[in-house]
Amino acid sequence: MKLPSSIRNWISISGAVLAVFNLASILALFLLNIAFGFGGQYIGLFIFIILPIFMIVGLIMIPIGMRINRKKARLAEKEGRSLNWPILNFNNLATRNASIIFIVGTIFLLIISSVGSYEAFHYTESVEFCGKLCHQVMEPEYVTYHGSSHERVACVECHVGSGASWYVKSKLSGLYQVYSVLANKYPQPIPTPIANLRPARETCEECHWPEKFYDNKHKVKHSFLTDEENTEHVVHLQVKTSTKVTSQGVIKGIHQHISPEVKIEYKALDEKRQIIPWVKYTNTKTGEEYIYTDEYNMVSEAKLDSLETRVMDCLDCHNRPSHNYNAPQNFIDASMTKGKISSELPAIKLAAMMALYQDYPNKDTAMIAIENQITDWFESGYPDAYETQKEEIAQAIATIQNDYSNNIFPYMNADWKAYPNNIGHMESDGCYRCHNDRHATSEKKVISKDCTLCHNIIAQGSADSMQYSTAFEAMDFQHPVDVAEAWKTEMCSMCHTALY
Repeated sequence: MKLPSSIRNWISISGAVLAVFNLASILALFLLNIAFGFGGQYIGLFIFIILPIFMIVGLIMIPIGMRINRKKARLAEKEGRSLNWPILNFNNLATRNASIIFIVGTIFLLIISSVGSYEAFHYTESVEFCGKLCHQVMEPEYVTYHGSSHERVACVECHVGSGASWYVKSKLSGLYQVYSVLANKYPQPIPTPIANLRPARETCEECHWPEKFYDNKHKVKHSFLTDEENTEHVVHLQVKTSTKVTSQGVIKGIHQHISPEVKIEYKALDEKRQIIPWVKYTNTKTGEEYIYTDEYNMVSEAKLDSLETRVMDCLDCHNRPSHNYNAPQNFIDASMTKGKISSELPAIKLAAMMALYQDYPNKDTAMIAIENQITDWFESGYPDAYETQKEEIAQAIATIQNDYSNNIFPYMNADWKAYPNNIGHMESDGCYRCHNDRHATSEKKVISKDCTLCHNIIAQGSADSMQYSTAFEAMDFQHPVDVAEAWKTEMCSMCHTALY
């Protein structure tokens, strides 16, 4: 098949070679990936994004080279006129052949490009793309995501949601994130809450329906003391999730904060929304309003006016729904409860805490330090256990290392201190940011710190001395360590931020 002579130039030939080579590479990589799983997590980036770009560049080079070649030919013939457009004479065999090749090739490439664009779209929406492409930067989010209850929910379902406008916003934001990674401009840790995140009502509430009632939850908390016996302390909580009507009247639950009949607004002094000096409650049915101010964090009216007024939604409490960084005492308690760390090892809880409550420059150093410190703990302090419980010690070391890897990330400075969880009130203030007996109206109406507003203790104690309530009535909390009445007057986080 005869082709136009104008295609005989290095630009067009180079473009054709580039296009054909990349098309062949795309097809080969695609088949290898389908047949043998070749390429791992990065193969999609090459198949659907990088190689197609080079293929399109090659295709563009072909007509550019032809155009330049024709112009040079005209100048060489020293014609007195210049043709802006080529003459299409379909009686000419070369013109017909070139047109057929162009039309068929264009249709073929449009089909391939459509499929590629579709696959590229889905690849950029995948968890793999979000979590593994920038491995070091996104490792904390990717690892904790796989340890959450939302593991089957794709990242974009929450971070983008449906609709074209938010899709475009996310991709534009993503361009800057790519630049930040390439130029090493990203912060460590990545600050939260994320600015301009889509409202929870447009993402979370696609699955979670606040208008519906939720049953009360029965939560069991196992914790181990740092004594030689690793004494286990168990608390059974009846968590009052929803508002419900009982024979005793209406019992308000935790989710009344986002009830359609209630609007709660607040202002925070810090970017992490941990210090809240001002809260406004509005009953949307009656119009009743209350404004609460924190007597410990009084700020001027001018300062208050300058602060953002935020309407409370799901994420103000559930701020770590998919990326929770557990404190060491919590993930060690969980592993001991599951039997992954034997509670028969003397003072293993204390040994683990002493190893974990240290800062390490990187993960490799942490792994070595954990192994050495736990081994030395038993070798020097409990030689009998070191000789007779070697298997349990080895399993404990491996579990502590794994738990560390899943919750603490030195490179990004990501851990429970950088990302406090607002559910609860132990390692950070959480609920007590507002429910602290300090926020009051001018009429002395107070946002109460009463524990029974959110949960009732229905059983507590150690395995051999459990106490149970009757008829699900609330019990008074008994602190496992004697702190007198301090737990009633002080915030839990005052001690538990640093203690275990």
